[in-house]
Amino acid sequence: MTASETLPVVSVIGRSNVGKSTLFNRILGRREAIVEERPGVTRDRKALEAEWLGHVFLLVDTGGWMPTGSDLDGKVSAQSEKAIDASDLIVMVVDGTTGITDEDSRVASILRRSGVRIVLAVNKIDTPLRDHDIWEFMSLGLGEPLGISALHSRNTGDLLDRIVEMLPALAHPTEEEPQRGSAAESDEKVPGVAIVGRPNVGKSTLFNLLIGDDRSVVHDLPGTTRDAIDTVVETELGLLRFIDTAGMRRKSRVDDDTEYYSNLRALRAIDKADVALLVIDASEGVTSQDQRLAERVDAAGCPIVILMNKWEVVSQENKDELMYQVGQRLHFLGESPVLRISALTGRGVHRLVPALEAAIDAYETRVPTRRVNEVIQLAQSAQAAPRGGRVLYATQGATHPPTFTLFTNKDLPASYVRYLERRLREEFDLGATPIKVRLRRRS
Repeated sequence: MTASETLPVVSVIGRSNVGKSTLFNRILGRREAIVEERPGVTRDRKALEAEWLGHVFLLVDTGGWMPTGSDLDGKVSAQSEKAIDASDLIVMVVDGTTGITDEDSRVASILRRSGVRIVLAVNKIDTPLRDHDIWEFMSLGLGEPLGISALHSRNTGDLLDRIVEMLPALAHPTEEEPQRGSAAESDEKVPGVAIVGRPNVGKSTLFNLLIGDDRSVVHDLPGTTRDAIDTVVETELGLLRFIDTAGMRRKSRVDDDTEYYSNLRALRAIDKADVALLVIDASEGVTSQDQRLAERVDAAGCPIVILMNKWEVVSQENKDELMYQVGQRLHFLGESPVLRISALTGRGVHRLVPALEAAIDAYETRVPTRRVNEVIQLAQSAQAAPRGGRVLYATQGATHPPTFTLFTNKDLPASYVRYLERRLREEFDLGATPIKVRLRRRS
């Protein structure tokens, strides 16, 4: 069981555009959720650890409750319902500037029947002159409301005081039990696996399949996922953190602030990941957009596993052509494994864990200095560098990815450095993991 699984869960619930994500960011003290002044920006559940006065809890941001509307609205609302079922405490957020709406009343009715403890936060009470507006919300039957301004941080400390007072006893640290999120606990590294790809290729469907829960909203509308959603899962490799990212398009196609920040979140997830799963829609082939995204992921320096999703809909005569496209258009990814899967049916997904194991092992490989020098010397004996160039000494300076420093008597041509890199990769069985080779010229 992970630390996050033992923490009390506090979910932020409410209809669209009442300021849930703003409050979520305010409590965390940093901008994690995307915030924009229009409804429906948050669609998935996002859970992160929060702390107040030594009390640690798992804070969950949810999409706006939309009891009526499109099929997508229903799926977003279903995420809120799941958050309620998993919560120890719920913060229901309402808008003090608009008063009680029909949606507020419906959400309140569901919350009253849930049996979960509730804190009613009336948001957008920006000044003391508006404090009287909160009392209208007593009629929701959720207890005494608290007027706050998530945007201006007004009374958010009082809200947090009320939250920790109402949390289960597990949230209160004791002398015998160290606080959650201690240094020892945070030092435990859980490998991150980022699921990336252009919009509507099946990333969220794959994410839900891997974690065994409908955590991300799945819909046939491109761009459904707006934020990077992550979940730690126990696998046969141990704990893995799967990160579902927003679909990424080229800059010229990004037409609003929400998508811009979604792309930033996705790029940040890629930069922090230990492995990237590059999902490609096999029914459409390898597009130029797939190529550009693959280049960006490759530049982040983490291993890549290519997933040809929706393989079941590809005709037999097109399968060979599709694999040829992968070799031609993604040649710069070198020996990255290519798995043919169906996230919808689960076909071929069982091969993913072995591929991740090989990628993570290679990414974390550390080679003794003696062995590094033996390989470099053998490589130089087999093929000497031009114009008297020579590597005098070599060492591995870092992992994630494996980074080798070569001390030379003079500058070496790029082609010869690539030759040495290839020999290091072959000898140490580094597979598809990126390798960094740094040259240091001795005077």
